[in-house]
Amino acid sequence: MSDRILKVVTYADELDAIQRVRKTVFQQEQGVDPALEFDGQDEAAQHIVLYLDGQPVGTARLRYISDRLVKIERVAVVADYRGRGLGRQIMETALCVLRSQPVSVVKIHAQLTVQPFYEKLGFVPQGEVFEEAGIPHIEMRKSLAKAP
Repeated sequence: MSDRILKVVTYADELDAIQRVRKTVFQQEQGVDPALEFDGQDEAAQHIVLYLDGQPVGTARLRYISDRLVKIERVAVVADYRGRGLGRQIMETALCVLRSQPVSVVKIHAQLTVQPFYEKLGFVPQGEVFEEAGIPHIEMRKSLAKAP
């Protein structure tokens, strides 16, 4: 049984862990330019980091566009740990955090290869496919229902 710890943090709290996961997934695996990956938006965002047996293996960034709109970005799970439901845990944690706030809409720019993953979480495609960091993406949105 693996020891899983999910943390909701600031960038400064877990900078090394966040950078390690994102460099591994986006820069080394997908060839994303570091200037695009680390875009100066991290300090103002909330982050989720997933640790497995003490090692950071997943992360996501929650960037508040307005009081009602948040963009979940930089969702990443290290390749050796994919297929275990870890990305789903990260996203469910992010959505849980956002449901406790006045946020009503969440948007993402999903890589086309993982669009079905986000559709299973209730995200709906919006508009046309576009390229971001040399990778085909589609905007997807999800409305957050508030408990009465």
